[in-house]
Amino acid sequence: MADPADAITKVWRLESARLVGALVRMTRDVELAEDLAQDALVAALEQWPGTGVPDNPAAWLMTTAKRRGIDHIRRAETLRRKTDELGHAAQAAGEVSPMPDLDAQVDHIEDDVLRLIFLCCHPALTPESRAALTLRLVGGLTTTEIARGFLVPDATMGQRISRAKRTLAEAGAQLELPTGTERTERLDDVMAVVYLVFTEGYVATAGDDWTRPDLVAEAIRLARLLAGLAPDQPEVHGLQALLELQGSRLPARTDAAGAPVLLDDQDRDRWDALLIRRGLAALARAEEIAARGVPVGRYYLQAAIAAEHARAATAAATDWTRIARLYDVLAAAAPGPVVEVNRAVAHGRAAGPDAGLAVLAALPADALRDSPLLPSVRGDLLERAGRHTDAAAAFSEAAARTRNADERALLERRAAAASGRAG
Repeated sequence: MADPADAITKVWRLESARLVGALVRMTRDVELAEDLAQDALVAALEQWPGTGVPDNPAAWLMTTAKRRGIDHIRRAETLRRKTDELGHAAQAAGEVSPMPDLDAQVDHIEDDVLRLIFLCCHPALTPESRAALTLRLVGGLTTTEIARGFLVPDATMGQRISRAKRTLAEAGAQLELPTGTERTERLDDVMAVVYLVFTEGYVATAGDDWTRPDLVAEAIRLARLLAGLAPDQPEVHGLQALLELQGSRLPARTDAAGAPVLLDDQDRDRWDALLIRRGLAALARAEEIAARGVPVGRYYLQAAIAAEHARAATAAATDWTRIARLYDVLAAAAPGPVVEVNRAVAHGRAAGPDAGLAVLAALPADALRDSPLLPSVRGDLLERAGRHTDAAAAFSEAAARTRNADERALLERRAAAASGRAG
């Protein structure tokens, strides 16, 4: 018999975004939709331990939330009619507006998650609010987890998310896919948040799990939908290619015990061959469109880098010189500290660790602030340069910065190994 608590956690991770998306379609109110979804979750926590886990947990949650939503809307409709009756004699004659078909509104949930992302990327919201609201509604992260990722207090993030919901309500935003120029203008923001959902799944910001495969799979699904919506945009195909090529490594990113496995040590036979073929095909489509004179950007370039790893039969066969050149182009097209850190890795492999350390030395002292990325890469380059004591210190700094338990354990092991070599 399935454990109710475990079943609830799994189904919520997998279905919460679809549930909220369907409820937003029904209620046209983001905050109410999230409240109804949470009510259904509470009902499951109360009932499933006694009744057992239903055969279709996702459908149970959807039905429960839908019923509560219908009750809420009927109460609001009754109140509206009574108010109208008090103020309008015509209404007293028996003229009442019919109740909408609420069941029909909530049953057709295909692509509701994509619609939810477009809603979260409404132009009335700031970029920070778009990202936070997407991680909350689509990624299923708690306010605390999102606050840690943005390096702000929990209360600040809670207020930011609440303001974003109010802004959408005041703007009259609807859960519908925009068309024409509006869709094109919003596409870059949507791609950014889909990639954000993917990266949260690929390396979880916090918690006990190194990865969240459910978020990776959902981001890939959404990227494919975007490619269908904008088939003439090479960057959309580049995003699909990037997520599929990187996502192909997911089965090899942990060992049998669930511990993280770094890229060089991964068993490439465990990489998902179907995802690699799909990713390379998407990259080829992006290249075909780009050949007609349509400009490409960061997703295409990152996909081209990922393709170099996918084509290499072994870690030793990786063409790091080409990857370093691609990172140079990416740094010019989409400059930023994360790109520079990854560029340091590439140059460190292509021309030696000192070349990589030189790239890192050009970064500001406060680059990436409390992220473990920079010190972990510095530690790797120092280790390759034979500076084991310095490497151990860098790995220890990275371990202190991370909020992911598996990543911390990995970095602590690397710090201990470097310290042992220094001894």
